[in-house]
Amino acid sequence: MTDNITSLPENDTQVPAAAGTADAQRRVEEQLTANVLRSFEQCTDPRLTQVMQSLVTHLHAFIRDVRLTEPEWATAIEFLTEVGHITDERRQEFILLSDVLGASMQTINVNNTAYGNATEATVFGPFFVDDAPLIEHGGDLAGGAAGQPCWVEGTVRDTDGNPVPEARIEVWEADEDGFYDVQYDDDRVAARAHLFAGADGEYRFWSLTPTPYPIPHDGPVGRMLAATGRSPMRASHLHFMVSAPGFRTLVTHIFVRGDELLRHDTVFGVKDSLVKDFVEQPLGTPTPDGRDVGDHAWARASFDIVLAPADAQAVNP
Repeated sequence: MTDNITSLPENDTQVPAAAGTADAQRRVEEQLTANVLRSFEQCTDPRLTQVMQSLVTHLHAFIRDVRLTEPEWATAIEFLTEVGHITDERRQEFILLSDVLGASMQTINVNNTAYGNATEATVFGPFFVDDAPLIEHGGDLAGGAAGQPCWVEGTVRDTDGNPVPEARIEVWEADEDGFYDVQYDDDRVAARAHLFAGADGEYRFWSLTPTPYPIPHDGPVGRMLAATGRSPMRASHLHFMVSAPGFRTLVTHIFVRGDELLRHDTVFGVKDSLVKDFVEQPLGTPTPDGRDVGDHAWARASFDIVLAPADAQAVNP
C-alpha cells in the first residue's frame, strides 16, 4: 500500500516548502500522508492495517483534491457531531447518512456477489426491529396500520430450484402515511411480522400496498439533502429479510412497478429485478383466502425468492 511513497524520507519531519513553490508544497502534503501511513505499520492485524491505511490514503487524497478549507473541515466535524447526538435507540442518523451517500448500497454490492439466479440484495434501512410478531400463512402483518390491503405470495428456493422449507421470512414496511411503527411515540407494533416458508417453500400473507415516503429529514442528513438539491423521497417498497441454515441471508425489498420514484430513490436501493407488479383488484373481487375486505380495493403481488448458498463469498473485481 505504501509502495508509491517509499522514496520519501523515513522520518516524521515535515519538509519545509519554499514560498510559492508548487512542487515543494506537494512534497509537504505527500510527506504527511506517508508519515500517517507508517504509523499503522506496527499494527498486528493485517486487515485492520489495510483498512486504516486505505482510509488515510483516500481521505488525504480527498482533502488535497478539493483543497479543503479549515472552516469547511470544522463544519464537517460539527455535522458528524450532530449526527451522533440525534442518534438513539429509535433513530439511526448514521445509517441514513450512509444510505444517502450510497455507502450502504455499495457495501451491499461488494458483499453480495451475483450468484446464479439468486435474488438481489438491497439496503437494510434504519427501521428493522428484532422480535417482530409471528404470523401464520395468510396472516395479516398490518397490525392496524393504515393502508390498502395487499396479498403477497411466493416461494423460497435455492439456485437449483429446490424449495427451502422453514426459511424465516421477516417483512416490514411503512404505513400509508409514510411512517414505520417505531416513528410513533405510542410503542405500537404494526406493519411488521415474521413467518416461515412451508414444506414446498411457499409463503403468503396480507400486508399493505407500499407507498412512497421521505426518509427522516428533520435532522442534519435532511439539511444536507436540502442544501444539495436532493429529494428525501424513497420509492415505494416492502422490506424482506430471508434466512435459512446453509444459505446467505438475503436482505432486500420489492418495489412497485410504475412508481415514478424508481429512478430517484434517495438511498439508491432500486434494482430492476426487484421491481414487481402490484395489481389492484376491482372492488368486489374475491380475495385468495376469502377474507372480507369490505368496500376497500385491494392489491396482490408475487415474489419468488432465490437464496444463494452460504459459501457464495464476495470476490474482488
